[in-house]
Amino acid sequence: MSEIQKTVLHGKHVALGAKMVEFGGWEMPLQYPGGIVAEHLKTRRSAGLFDVSHMGRFVFRGEGALAMLQHALTNDAAALEVGQAQYTMIPNERGGAVDDAYLYRFFEDEYLLVVNAANRQKDWDHLRAVQSAFAPVEMTDVSRDVAMLSLQGPRSEAILAGALESGPLPAPRRNALSVAAIRGARALVARTGYTGEPVCFEVFVPREAAETVWDLLVSGGAAPVGLGARDTLRLEARLPLYGHELGVDEVGCEIPIFACPLARVAVSFSPLKGEFIGRAALRRQSEEFKRAQENAPLPLEILPRRVLPIAMVGKAIARAGAKVLSADGKRVVGCVTSGTMVPYWKTPDGDAAAPSADETGMRAIGLAMVDSRLHAGQPVRVEIRGRAAEAVIVTAHMRSNEPPYVRPVLLEPVEPQGQGGATPGTG
Repeated sequence: MSEIQKTVLHGKHVALGAKMVEFGGWEMPLQYPGGIVAEHLKTRRSAGLFDVSHMGRFVFRGEGALAMLQHALTNDAAALEVGQAQYTMIPNERGGAVDDAYLYRFFEDEYLLVVNAANRQKDWDHLRAVQSAFAPVEMTDVSRDVAMLSLQGPRSEAILAGALESGPLPAPRRNALSVAAIRGARALVARTGYTGEPVCFEVFVPREAAETVWDLLVSGGAAPVGLGARDTLRLEARLPLYGHELGVDEVGCEIPIFACPLARVAVSFSPLKGEFIGRAALRRQSEEFKRAQENAPLPLEILPRRVLPIAMVGKAIARAGAKVLSADGKRVVGCVTSGTMVPYWKTPDGDAAAPSADETGMRAIGLAMVDSRLHAGQPVRVEIRGRAAEAVIVTAHMRSNEPPYVRPVLLEPVEPQGQGGATPGTG
């Protein structure tokens, strides 16, 4: 059995009283003493700080690096200018996901690929096999040498700006990058993240500088956040988690990449990209995905199910693995892939001011792999402990078009609750 790994910030989490759990082969903070709900709310109203150093980080250099990435990834790596990043997939020939990933181009002569922690070795082996056909490519695993922090929420920009010693913040648009310095250490800064926040940063620093940077950001007002709230935040933002919305489904069948809505921004069929792994299968999926969005009749062969957000009508909580039934409860139409109860700040509709300090609520939401013929607005049921609870397929759980704050998209009024609530899983 492999030894559980620890990030360079493990001691900080323990000192803060975090509840530590095993996740993807790493011992990570699930939550801090204030709890998951408080951490979620703090991120949405102020700023949350996440240790994501458990994720895999690979650097690619050399004359063949771009050609290799074009062949191994679904997005158009050639479209990246220096100072830009993009969400992408690592596909197989069948159009399934080996993993989802983020590709960064901080410098002219190298690319940084961030992958999921649990898939790090699998991804490395897969990419090494591809590399052999694209020499010269220098491929380096820097996961141990470079720490990765995520700073998310409305106050993140002010906090990070206060910590920078020199160099600029990235331009104010998603996926923009910059190179700066914090206490003498080089900091690679990206406007990316896994929370759906309109103000978001991920920061890469040398391992030896990680504790100093963490302390600076915490002293600036960022609240440490664990895996529990990271999961509720990404679920509220409808972002996929490998092993739930990507990979294999509840019966072990491979999930097509285009079953995930983010495929539309992660897959490029640009003629300039050329041939790549899984292109033919993904093209067929893409065509059926477009037909599903247009309410066209589907053959239900290539893309029989899609991942869509659902909201529970009452207080019943949909959990991963629960069956999704037709509105009359007589037919199984899918399966919940992620679900829990999440908190939200209450604000008057259309009010762009900061959420109040005491008006909060809880709501049960989820993501579900359902029949591709279903669409937002249609009622369904979720089987929970032998009972069919009412739910609705929705367009979104939140909106982030009024920076710097995220607003919840509510199905119906929810009774106010305190800072407690059900403890969600980490996914």
